[in-house]
Amino acid sequence: MVVPKGLRGRILQDLKMHQPLTARELAARYGVSSNAIRRHLKGLEADDLVEYGREQRGKGAPTFAYRLANAGEALFPRRYAEELTEALTYLEQRGGRAEVKKFFAGRFETQAHGLSASLEGSSAEERVETVVEFLRQQGFMAEWTPLAGGGVRIAEHNCAMQAVAEKYPEICDAEADFLREILQADVRRDAHIPNGCHACEYAVTHVGVPRSLGTIQESA
Repeated sequence: MVVPKGLRGRILQDLKMHQPLTARELAARYGVSSNAIRRHLKGLEADDLVEYGREQRGKGAPTFAYRLANAGEALFPRRYAEELTEALTYLEQRGGRAEVKKFFAGRFETQAHGLSASLEGSSAEERVETVVEFLRQQGFMAEWTPLAGGGVRIAEHNCAMQAVAEKYPEICDAEADFLREILQADVRRDAHIPNGCHACEYAVTHVGVPRSLGTIQESA
């Protein structure tokens, strides 16, 4: 099954990136009525793609907030997870976890070298934009936003390697090292999908944030 087209597909995309969301919040995004959104949500729920729970948001009665069900999560890219996990299990049996860590380090080092030539002479903002676009192409549904205290936050709303990461978290450590190297920055992971978060989030602190990013941060 693939992500549906039209409004239902957009609802699934927004839930993937910003869940949980209420029918009213979704309606405001698309300029349609809450009842129209509820009809689509009911259809998605019937297909076992979304689920809801009651949440307290401020004063007043609790409201229904929607999120992706397991089948909805499965619509988004999962890159060769089964095959890669089998290969990593083989490596672990032969050389232990150190061999797995070495594999991930080499994989990300190769990717870093591939990007380095195109980033030579780039500003910090250009580096961030290039790396985020690279992550999007890898299926991670990545985006970046400025941090009020300086630097940026990179969020990956889909883990294209989630099954692998749950068994071999070394891949996540290697990804953080990759970001440090390619962005030439301090990187701290603040949220982690394998730990139950809705996104993997990295706080990226640059030693020299360009003026354009500083302006955005001051207005955030």
